[in-house]
Amino acid sequence: MEFREVVRRRRMVRKYDDRPVDPAVVDRMLEHAVHAPSAGFSQGWAFLRLDSPDDVDRFWRVTTPEVDWSAPLTLNGWLQGMRTAPVVVVPLSHKGAYLDRYAEPDKGWADRDEARWPAPYWHIDTGMAALLILQTAVDEGLGACFFGIPPDRIDAFREEFGIPADHSPIGAITVGHRTDDPGSAGSAAQRPRRTPDEVVHHGHWGG
Repeated sequence: MEFREVVRRRRMVRKYDDRPVDPAVVDRMLEHAVHAPSAGFSQGWAFLRLDSPDDVDRFWRVTTPEVDWSAPLTLNGWLQGMRTAPVVVVPLSHKGAYLDRYAEPDKGWADRDEARWPAPYWHIDTGMAALLILQTAVDEGLGACFFGIPPDRIDAFREEFGIPADHSPIGAITVGHRTDDPGSAGSAAQRPRRTPDEVVHHGHWGG
């Protein structure tokens, strides 16, 4: 698929059909993810791959509240659609890898002071790796959705999957075969996409 078509077709898919995802495709998603840029080539990321029904069920059990599935709530509909995904990938950022890297002699900082950083590049770089997973899904003819893990569920997620304290989930990605069900559309179906003319400032703010 042409790159411009990958970009054009990428959207958050919130409901999937019942076909399994080829493990080789998930391999390629993760191979592409590690080609994301990272400050100082720190590569402070890791990825939890969940692609068995049991592991995916465990993920949803610890990251979502108990809900009444018979109640007509929007949240329930979102969960019901997302839980149809056969694969979940959780990108995790590792701040310590960046602080250590920039304390090395070739970077010139003598300490690991976090205040030196203008932005949390450990999260930013892991987010770029996540985008490569989303784009690879489109290129493979699949759908995917990036979403957040509720803060009050992160401790339970860590405990369930043995996540080290120095790695932080920046979100999670569902992956599966797209469905044409219009009910799977999210905010993009209700809000217009902003154009370059609205968001690009050429040479000066407002220019």
